[in-house]
Amino acid sequence: MDNQLRIVPLSDREIQISRGFNAPRKLVFDAYTKPELVRKWLFGPPGWSFAVCEIDLRVGGKYRYVWRGPEGEMGMGGIYKEIKAPERIVSTERFDQAWYPGEAVGTVVMTETNGRTLATTTILYESMAARDAVLRSPMERGLKAGFDRLAEMVEGMK
Repeated sequence: MDNQLRIVPLSDREIQISRGFNAPRKLVFDAYTKPELVRKWLFGPPGWSFAVCEIDLRVGGKYRYVWRGPEGEMGMGGIYKEIKAPERIVSTERFDQAWYPGEAVGTVVMTETNGRTLATTTILYESMAARDAVLRSPMERGLKAGFDRLAEMVEGMK
């Protein structure tokens, strides 16, 4: 397990995002699910701020995120479909200004080996066109910046 961000297509409608962290799974799970921790790492590339972070962590509960940056505002949200702490979260995802068609379903799985955690997110889109739009987007830049901050935060909490 390494700490490199990996984004790979799995099928014509899915991508997989993975990143290792030098921290126990419980800390990484908390960083994904507690608003006070999410606010510290999920604010995008330099120049962006995290304006709204609402999490109702229960099956059927909703989450809402809004970022502000040089290019304007980006909001998204969804509904939690499955939660199995500290190893699995399944939720929907829909952006306010849809930059890809439809809604997606994301499944985050966290596995721990010797105190290190691999977070693997599989996202299923409604179509290949949606998946391809995401793969062409600058998403990787924002994910890398956020995951680097997440790594620094959880490693400092051990």
